[in-house]
Amino acid sequence: MQKTVLFAFRDDPMCFIHVLLTALDMHAKGFEAGIVLEGAATRLLGEMATPGHALHLLYVKAKNQGLFFGACNACSAKLGVLATVLAEGLPLLDDMGGHPGMAAYMERGYAVITF
Repeated sequence: MQKTVLFAFRDDPMCFIHVLLTALDMHAKGFEAGIVLEGAATRLLGEMATPGHALHLLYVKAKNQGLFFGACNACSAKLGVLATVLAEGLPLLDDMGGHPGMAAYMERGYAVITF
């Protein structure tokens, strides 16, 4: 089975919609897929979790399907969204100096795509 992890760095909703759609599409087609929030993208979490936000329904669908692998611990703390990440139940990832490392996913057979 193809395994892919999508590392999202940007906090642009027009970019992040493609992260959500790609992960949901891969999952629907039987691929193992997941999303890692990194950098500025961690700031989108609180917005997406709010009913009425343009990405809310896709976010909830992806979250309910277990497609969020987690969020960067260091970036979440630095950008002031650590409480939001924890409230949303996303794991904090920090295996690479406080940030989520791509190599660990590659070692487990994941292809890495960055957004």
